[in-house]
Amino acid sequence: MYSTADLPTEPIYNEPIPVVQTWNLCKVYRTGFWMNKKIESLKDCSLTIYQGETFGLLGPNGAGKTTLLKILLDITKPTSGKGIVLDKQIGDRRVKQRIGYLPENAYYYEYLTAWEFLEFTAGLFQIPRAVQKKRIIELLNLVGLAQSTAKKKKLKQYSKGMLQRVGMAQALINDPEIVFLDEPMSGLDPMGRYRIREIILSLKQQGKTIFFNSHILADVEQICDRVAVLALGDLICQGSLDELLGTSNSYHVTIKGGDSEQLTPWLTNLTWEHNRWHGQLQKEPAEFISYLKNIDAQLVRMNLDRLTLEAFFMQQLRERGIDFSR
Repeated sequence: MYSTADLPTEPIYNEPIPVVQTWNLCKVYRTGFWMNKKIESLKDCSLTIYQGETFGLLGPNGAGKTTLLKILLDITKPTSGKGIVLDKQIGDRRVKQRIGYLPENAYYYEYLTAWEFLEFTAGLFQIPRAVQKKRIIELLNLVGLAQSTAKKKKLKQYSKGMLQRVGMAQALINDPEIVFLDEPMSGLDPMGRYRIREIILSLKQQGKTIFFNSHILADVEQICDRVAVLALGDLICQGSLDELLGTSNSYHVTIKGGDSEQLTPWLTNLTWEHNRWHGQLQKEPAEFISYLKNIDAQLVRMNLDRLTLEAFFMQQLRERGIDFSR
């Protein structure tokens, strides 16, 4: 016989655990000669970020993204509202050991090598010397910097992309539970953006929580679990990509090669443009890709037939009469 004591006490499905929550955060700056003008950088911002997710905060320049990030990190005090980070009130010093941060315009000691800079950062976290070397080697491998380069080359000789990778390494030196990244891909060339994107994806696989600001929407769409849109201090919307963009079983595909007779059984709305076939696929993608090999055709692009994040973002701004052309 079994009693109720024999039943499992843990739920079968674990509820997501919030690691960042805010309630009605506001930030008002005073400006003008007499400091009598008010600028609302953030207005009644309430959001939730869950453990292990990659969360993207989107918005045009001046939207309030960096202001929100600095409030969460206790660099800037809110005018009103409240929030928690890792179950502690914003500003609790005990949280600082558990978070990592890469600012948009980070300052580096140019006369140091990357290795020396990471040793300095590790010392700020009081990481034992015996642990520092192993940790630095792991991070250099993660961000794709050779040990020899990190030990010999001064930071003033680094490119923007290399400095961004060093900054990413310092943000992870304390093995944080949550990583805050302010415009991590700003100013990078396509290869630099690809490298940072791959680093973020590897952190996601490790179970890290990642919160970053960005206006490069194509990158956000590839790596984020959930996003929020901020404009002129207002949090317009937040949710998963499926919740915001919708779900679809249809794919828009671009094909090189083949002919209409071969493709018509598979694609609807088939058109020919710029030497490519374009159409909607509503069948199994894997079977279609195998079929293309048989007819000596090539798949150029395949996207879910729904709004892109960029189109959704622009739509949200237009609906609220926000001029994003400035």
